[in-house]
Amino acid sequence: MKKIIYPALIATMITFSAFTVVTNTEWKVKEDVYSVKFTGKKINGIFKGLKSSISFDEANPANSKITASIDATSANTGNGMKNKHTKQGLGTEQYPQIKFESTSVSKKGDGFEALGKLTIKDVTKDIAFPFTFTKNETGGVFAGKFSVVPKEYHVDKSGTPDVIEIELNIPVAK
Repeated sequence: MKKIIYPALIATMITFSAFTVVTNTEWKVKEDVYSVKFTGKKINGIFKGLKSSISFDEANPANSKITASIDATSANTGNGMKNKHTKQGLGTEQYPQIKFESTSVSKKGDGFEALGKLTIKDVTKDIAFPFTFTKNETGGVFAGKFSVVPKEYHVDKSGTPDVIEIELNIPVAK
């Protein structure tokens, strides 16, 4: 009798645990309310055209995965000449998208950190992207900032700042 009960008990535990292990939530960006800002010496602006896939589990961030791209041709500084120079520097005719793909997500202090690959123009580099996630009644908000050195991504048009800060505020729903 014991020979039958133990295997049945183990099979039952494995079956039920298989349904409770994965608890990631697929988050959808709320269009028209997110912001992707860039700031540097003598320049600031926004990007539009965010496309993303966000699978995030606040309780177990190691199971999370974030991929995103932004339309580099949408760079808008509020000044036509600066827009043109920004797009030329980013090489938007040949490289119309800036892309990020996480390789890991972990808890870090009061927030989280996504390690991943950032691609600008023809260069892909590893970055650490610290962010927070705040739940609210309609879903939540991912927010964070990170810096890039444009020259490391072959963005070297005259007048390009040495460092650009990227700030994201991404409201999401399930």
